[in-house]
Amino acid sequence: MIACLRGELFEKSGEKLIILTGGVGYEIFATASCLQALPEKGEQVFIHVYTHVREDALILYGFADITEKSMFHQLITVSGIGPRLALTILSGISAADLSSAIRNESIARLTKLSGVGKKTAERLCLELKDKMKMLPEQGASQGRTSIASQDTLWVDSVSALVNLGYPGNNAEEAVRRVMAEEENKASLALEKIVIQALRLLA
Repeated sequence: MIACLRGELFEKSGEKLIILTGGVGYEIFATASCLQALPEKGEQVFIHVYTHVREDALILYGFADITEKSMFHQLITVSGIGPRLALTILSGISAADLSSAIRNESIARLTKLSGVGKKTAERLCLELKDKMKMLPEQGASQGRTSIASQDTLWVDSVSALVNLGYPGNNAEEAVRRVMAEEENKASLALEKIVIQALRLLA
């Protein structure tokens, strides 16, 4: 499973981009915020990735930060919402605002999103309202910079758990929870994250 990619931005157009790394070009469908944050072609980029495997295809979805990817994971657990619709939803609203709308059961706000009708909005609230409490809230002005500064730490922590034999998805979720629940972000360190994640995975 591909959890993240770092490499040269080879191409960006419409709703997707191509990252060239290790001599291989990876085509990734990405959220609007992820695409907007991209540098110029030829520059180095790092993005979080979700790997969706079907019988006839392997599709990569890209995100601007960990919170956006975590919300994507939650969305695709809802009946009737697949990866493409989840990506469309996150392209129309920030993860923090979506979390707030679901917790407050704001059906009117949710139905303004592309592809979301009343029944889908109601399912989102019913199935995800309690889970939204686990997601870190971030205002639009809060730090994508602070999130970006934790990218390497996040990747190293997930890699450490995978090397210990844990499945990638489980490792990602455990690390996400540890980092989201830590109030003092400055105190986060690789060893601390891995130890706390191991407790969650035990």
